[in-house]
Amino acid sequence: MRETILHYIIILRPKHWIKNGFVFAPVFFSGQLNQWGIFKEAFFAFIAFSLAASTVYILNDWFDREADAKHPEKKTRPFAKGVISSFEGFILGLSCIIVSISICGFFINSVTIWIICTYILLNIAYSIILKNVAIIDVCCIATGFVLRLFVGSVATRIELSSWIITMTFLLALFLALSKRRDDVIREELGNVRTRKAIYGYNIDFLNHTISIMGSVIIVAYLMYCHSDDRGFVLQNEYLYLTTAFVIVGLMRYFQLAIVDRCTGNPTKVLLNDKFTQINLIAWCGAFTWMIY
Repeated sequence: MRETILHYIIILRPKHWIKNGFVFAPVFFSGQLNQWGIFKEAFFAFIAFSLAASTVYILNDWFDREADAKHPEKKTRPFAKGVISSFEGFILGLSCIIVSISICGFFINSVTIWIICTYILLNIAYSIILKNVAIIDVCCIATGFVLRLFVGSVATRIELSSWIITMTFLLALFLALSKRRDDVIREELGNVRTRKAIYGYNIDFLNHTISIMGSVIIVAYLMYCHSDDRGFVLQNEYLYLTTAFVIVGLMRYFQLAIVDRCTGNPTKVLLNDKFTQINLIAWCGAFTWMIY
């Protein structure tokens, strides 16, 4: 029984819920994180989206179970190992959806339900066909992060700026491309076929594209720092200094991707790489000081 529960937890991927921290972004950057009522709404939105994301993970693992069984790391996933049946996965995923929608309906609003349903439908399309189409696959992943922003925005009734939407999409695209680079390397070195979309990529293309995305992120961030469309709480003349953290963070990720070749799991990088953690804490600390 204990082992079965552990398998259920693994397939829900609670460690990946850290990605859903983007739900809090509208609250943080609007300077209202210390408002209990608004924070509570964002927290409920975070839980609802996390459960929806777990449903997507279950669905994706089920579709990829045969390919994952041949993958050096993913072969330990419950579906790939055969320790969880399709029926168990279906019941677990359905339960997550029901609880997620219930939280939205009782504690937030109906609009968040539609956004979460859009996220799930997007990922169903991704799992069935879009993940096999190069470029479209990474754009789907980036769109999922933007939908996290919209859930946080709608739940708290805080309007999103065009900058936060743009920066989130660009950053998610950068991370997704880095992950694809890791997939290509694994396939070339170990003859491990991860997904059909890999055949639309190669190392040269990804190196150039990732470099371009990194440059675009830095330029866009600098433009954001000097823009008048930052919101009242961010009208700080020293905001541009936080660009240093962005540049250092991107350089570190480049180093992990090209030198250490360990960017196949961005969540694992964030949870395990001390350099990245310190840099992120410093960036958040600088923003907190300027806003609050």
